[in-house]
Amino acid sequence: MSYLRIFPLCTPLLFLSACAGGFVSFPVEEQAQKSLAENVTIIRLDATNIASFSSPAAGHAVSSLPAGRGWDYRVGTGDTLSVIVFDHPELTLPAGEKRSAAESGFRVQADGTFFYPFIGQVAARGLPPETIRADLTTRLADYIPNPQIEVRVAEFNSQSVVVAGEVATPNRQNLTTVPLTLIEAINAAGGLRESADTRRVTVQRAGRPHNVDLEGFLVGQVPHNNPTLRNGDVVNVPRRTAQEAYLLGQIDKPDVIDLSLEPISLTQAITRSGGLDEKRADTRGIFVFRLLEGRITVFQLETGSPTGLLIGTRFALEPRDVVYVVRSPLARWNDVISGLLPTINALVVGDSVKD
Repeated sequence: MSYLRIFPLCTPLLFLSACAGGFVSFPVEEQAQKSLAENVTIIRLDATNIASFSSPAAGHAVSSLPAGRGWDYRVGTGDTLSVIVFDHPELTLPAGEKRSAAESGFRVQADGTFFYPFIGQVAARGLPPETIRADLTTRLADYIPNPQIEVRVAEFNSQSVVVAGEVATPNRQNLTTVPLTLIEAINAAGGLRESADTRRVTVQRAGRPHNVDLEGFLVGQVPHNNPTLRNGDVVNVPRRTAQEAYLLGQIDKPDVIDLSLEPISLTQAITRSGGLDEKRADTRGIFVFRLLEGRITVFQLETGSPTGLLIGTRFALEPRDVVYVVRSPLARWNDVISGLLPTINALVVGDSVKD
């Protein structure tokens, strides 16, 4: 792991220490941007730019597996076939009250064939029922004029998928002539548990895992994220892990906010944590620190007026964001930071060397 695990502590301190003279002045970006490191950017949130930050940055990845089309069931070893020759009951094994169609059918043997009267062994494995019917029709024509034949799979035993993880009833499901999509397989396993992470579903096919963002199909209208399953696929629905943002500073109840269940705005997060400390918080100094690909973006929001609170309702928090509310009157930060930065820098360097 890199320095992300100490990010909630070190990022606000590093930023505030960079401000000229040890004080935080407003608007911050006008005074402090030039004195910050090259990988730090300050953005002051207002009505003109808030639309760019109103939805989570992470979109829905498109699955590489084929969507729900192109399915053609092929008969396999263990399947039972029902063969009906119309007007020739002697060639049809009758099903009765005590014999189902599967019990009266022809089971495909280990060599991929089944035995049929008059013509002997008939190839079946790897073939669709229509091809088997055409073969039987041609070969029976030597004994029966213009035979009319129907071939169906009476029992599906040769192909299956496994559904595991955070579903109600993990199970094995046989594939049939009807294509089975990912969402249908999950429903047949009792549906998702509340703890399921629908964004990180995996389908293991031919020894290779494929990530499938099922939420992209359910709410994002991404059709490829509901792939058709194939024989041998193993579906795993993982347990959802917390996607956390951190609320620090002059907030009534500094807290950790879980973003994995629903999108949460900046105003929502502050409200759920009891709101600002009215006696100590400076409403001009609400900051959101965000780390992305080695760069730190600092968002500043002023909430001294209802307009600022409304803008906050449109700012979507991201996992690992740090929300920090500064104190009023503006404090001298360098006295505190000077004793902490050497330790923080040592941790950053140490973690980087380990990676």
